[in-house]
This record gives sequence, structure tokens and C-alpha cells, in this order.
Amino acid sequence: MADRPDADREAGANKPALRLHVPEPKSRPGDTVDFSHVPVSQPGKQPRPDEACDARETEGLCHDLIRVLGDDDRAHGPWDPKLDPDTLRTMLGHFALVRAFDERMFRGQRQGKTSFYMKCTGEEATSVSAAMALASDDMVFPSYRQQGVLIARGYDLVEMINQIYSNKGDKLKGRQLPIMYSSREHSFFSISGNLATQTPQAVGWAMASAIKGDSRIAATWVGEGSTAEGDFHSACTFATVYNAPVILNVINNQWAISSFSGFAGSERTTFAARALGYGLAGLRVDGNDALAVYAAQRWAANRARANAGPTLIEYFTYRAEGHSTSDDPTGYRSAQEREEWPLGDPVMRLKNHLIALGEWDEDRQTEMDREAAERVKAATKEAEKNGILGHGMHQPFRTMFEDVFEELPWNLKEQAEQATRERLIKFNGGRPK
Repeated sequence: MADRPDADREAGANKPALRLHVPEPKSRPGDTVDFSHVPVSQPGKQPRPDEACDARETEGLCHDLIRVLGDDDRAHGPWDPKLDPDTLRTMLGHFALVRAFDERMFRGQRQGKTSFYMKCTGEEATSVSAAMALASDDMVFPSYRQQGVLIARGYDLVEMINQIYSNKGDKLKGRQLPIMYSSREHSFFSISGNLATQTPQAVGWAMASAIKGDSRIAATWVGEGSTAEGDFHSACTFATVYNAPVILNVINNQWAISSFSGFAGSERTTFAARALGYGLAGLRVDGNDALAVYAAQRWAANRARANAGPTLIEYFTYRAEGHSTSDDPTGYRSAQEREEWPLGDPVMRLKNHLIALGEWDEDRQTEMDREAAERVKAATKEAEKNGILGHGMHQPFRTMFEDVFEELPWNLKEQAEQATRERLIKFNGGRPK
């Protein structure tokens, strides 16, 4: 028996050796960028099925790419939402404000005013346009790059900056990482740093809404890398089994920090195609086309409201900046990728569409950008009155023991008293006051 393993190896010597496949992006730093492998569909050629259709009728749309805006800057095809110019200008204004907010908060982090920030440059449409397609009280369960949802819903910029600075004006009392906002008043669920936890939460909330006979639906956002998490697949199962009125938005921005989308399965099929195995309706959308994003989100919202079922939408876009202020994308991808991305920039495309309609011009765009920058600057100065990182203007020390129990248990009271006493000794020359 001791010689058996050698005998087995000799018997299988003529069998081909197994090989492990490790996904690799098409280009790395220093390489020439080639996006020829990215299929770009012709705008307006994708069919728009009835919102109450059988989920199987969306199979083709899981592999195609829903597009509305063409190279002529005009809207084409059945997915054109036919938004009026005032709505388009409002959307463009939200884009400008998000971009100005990102720029100033990024600089604030570099100046040491906060520890962390995440920009959404190139992905603005996936949050702003999608949010505008929902009802204002529909519950959203965001990931950490959906600041555009809050801005589109009119959340106060000073409150956002207070949270980023974790200062004494922070309504979350410094208990969340910067950019992990929460607002009950704006139906914006608390952001979690744990990947994909928001997806089953959204489905569960939607199921509860249906059980109560409410009219509000839920929408959640998750990065394509996070679809590899078990929570995402649990969410898909519950959504389809219970016909939950929910929209599962997958933001495929090509990169999960430094891991390209192939590690989450994009080499084999699209992320929208994952809907097929669960019996979900699925749509794959040009995420840099503001009109296509709006139309797809509205289609899915109407479907959910009609009790026709949940929808999984893949927004095919590109993360133009680093993952966060802690990331340097030049270490893992070509510096030319942003300029070579074939679907362009969502802000420029919407601006050019309005210009083509005769409803906008470059001078007004310049003024809009200036006003957005000034508005963010004023909000930042107001928030800084409440303190910035390391300046000591934070929540009172006692608050770290509050807001969990209605009545503080005896053991936590003892811990609070001990912690307070030790803190006073430490910062009062070794003597309690």
C-alpha cells in the first residue's frame, strides 16, 4: 500500500496537467490601453419590454448595453425617457455640485482636515440620475460612492461635511467612518463599510414594505467586486422568491480597489446576466449615459411598484479616480485608461446633449461650475466652525456610552465612570478634578 501513490502517478502520466486560471486585466502601468474588447452597442437599438414582462424576456438585455445618447449628442430609441430641458438642467446641476463637493473634500483630506474620502468621478450618473428616477421617499441602501443620491435629494452640504470631519456637529457623533452618511429624513440608510451587507437589508426592507401594504420600494447599490460576497447572492434569492419590490444596482466600474472586474467573474459573462439564474429581470446599461441610467431605473421602479418583480441592473461605467484617498491607481492600471474609456464622461455627455438641444451653452456651464464650487466652499467654512480632524472639537466624551440602551446597565455605568475618571487624570496633571 505504501507504493500506491507512485503507482497512481505513473498510471496517469499521459493525462494532461490541470492549470489554474488567474484573471489579468488587459493593461497594466506603462502598457498601451486597448479597450477594443469592450462592446459598445449602437444607441437606441435595444428593445424596451413592458415593465410587467416575464423576467425571461430581459435575457437579451442582460448581454447587450442599453444606450440612449449617441455620438451626435441626441437621444435615440425606445429607452429615451423624454425628459424636459428643466429636468435635464437640474440633473446637470446635481452633477456639477457632486463634482465640486468631491474636489473640495479630496483637498480637505490632503490638508489633514479628515482622515479619508472617496470620490465618484465618472460615476455621477449612476447615483444622481438613478435617484431622480425614484420617488423621494423610496428607501435607498447605498454603498460608499453614492453621495450623489443625498445631493439629488437636497441633503444639507454642511451636515455632510460635519460627518466627514467627525466634528461636534456630526449627527452620527463620530461613530461612522468619513463618507458613511445616514439620513432617515431623506430615506437614506446608513452606509456600511462591510461589503454587500446593504443588499439583503434592502430586500428585507422591501419585503416588509410589501407585507405592510405600503407603496414605497427599495433600491440598493453595490460594486461589481462585492457581488462575489455571499450576502449579494442571498439577497438575490430572497428577492426572487418573495417577489420583493426592490432594485439591485450593480456598479461595474471595472475595478474593486486594485482588483479588476475579472476576479468577480466578468470574463465569463456580464454581471446583469447573474439575474437570469435567479429568475430576476436584468438590464445592462451604459452607466455614463445619464438618460439611459434614468430610464432603466424608472423602468425597474415602475416594475417593482406594479408588483411585477425585482430587477438587477448592471451600470457599466468607469472609476476615473482612485478607489479612495488611500489608493494610488497608477500602481496597477495604465494612466491613459481614463482618457481612452470608450463611453466618455457622464457630465460632458449630458452637457453636450443640452447644447445640442439648444438649451445650454459653455458660458452657462462655466457659471454653473463656479456657483457649485462657491456653494461647497461656503458650506465647508461653515462646517469647519464645528471642528476638523485633530482639533479637539468633537462629541463630548460621555456620548460614547449613549444611544445603545434606553437605560444604561450598571456595568456600563461603572465603565463610563472609570473611563471618565482616568481621562480627567490623564489630561489634568495626574489629578482628578
